[in-house]
Amino acid sequence: MEGLFQPTHLLVILVIALFVFGPKKLPELGQGLGKGIRSFRDSMRAAADEPEKADNSVKPAEQSK
Repeated sequence: MEGLFQPTHLLVILVIALFVFGPKKLPELGQGLGKGIRSFRDSMRAAADEPEKADNSVKPAEQSK
């Protein structure tokens, strides 16, 4: 088995989704899925940027006394 998401597999999944949800509901589901993925990516980027900002805001301990 070469890969899980080959074009024929994706086509079969699309046909099954079309039968289950119908042609009117499928675009709405795709749009919702796209928004969810976009939101997830944005939150992951924000979480990755957060430690860098936290490292820059930490003040070093008193070095000279």
